[in-house]
Amino acid sequence: MKDFFETKRFKILLAVAVFLAGMMAYAGANGRLTAAPQQMLSVIVQPFQWVAAQLSAGTGELWNKYVNIDNILAENNKLKEENAALEQKMSDYDRMKAENDAYKSLEKIQDENPGATYISAFIIGRDTLDDFGSFTIDQGTSDGIKKGDTVVSDDGYLVGTVIEADVNSCKVLTILHPSFSAAGVVSRTRDNGIISGNSAYAADGSCTMTNLARDTMATAGDEVITTGLGGVYPPNVLVGTITELTPETSGKSAIAVIEPGASIKTLTHVFVITDY
Repeated sequence: MKDFFETKRFKILLAVAVFLAGMMAYAGANGRLTAAPQQMLSVIVQPFQWVAAQLSAGTGELWNKYVNIDNILAENNKLKEENAALEQKMSDYDRMKAENDAYKSLEKIQDENPGATYISAFIIGRDTLDDFGSFTIDQGTSDGIKKGDTVVSDDGYLVGTVIEADVNSCKVLTILHPSFSAAGVVSRTRDNGIISGNSAYAADGSCTMTNLARDTMATAGDEVITTGLGGVYPPNVLVGTITELTPETSGKSAIAVIEPGASIKTLTHVFVITDY
């Protein structure tokens, strides 16, 4: 029995008894002895009532969220669809604006080559491992383009030639590539040569014109155009401006370094000449 009085349970019971006795004494002193049990019960129950109220409010809020989740998801999906539609409209607008600006420039090109047929095309891919700026356009054989067609910039400067033609796209070899070759002429002096790419100058975005006479009168600043010789490229297509002349290894001819009129590696839109 002595051990019981020393237990934690006995100490708790004693504390409760003291508390109840105190409540009874307080109630008796204030003439509210008959209400003491109710008051004590209220004091004991109050914390549990508060917890129950909070749980009830939380459960109600959670239930409302659960009931409305379908509406929230539906609104979210609707907003996504509206956003996607808006982005598509903006994309279409940007494309139409870019194409409209290009066609304004095309009017000038057509004045100089009225017999040529042009197809508008946007660049949709570039090979990052290609040092010569080759790219893919979004028009193909279904649009009337074929292998060997000439590609020019919006301002009419020579860009390259179509080397692969699929139904909806084409790959373009640029004038910076060593495999490119076109007959050209210096417009002022009428010196003839071969326009081609050169790995030594491609990094700077330049190409060359070889087979010029050693004593050529051409100088930096002269314009180079195509001759149309061989029927591969249309005649009188602008190429670019000579920046320097250097003798070839043999010493019998000269090489003209050309800065193309088109910024080959930054183009976003071109025209394909399908007939001339």
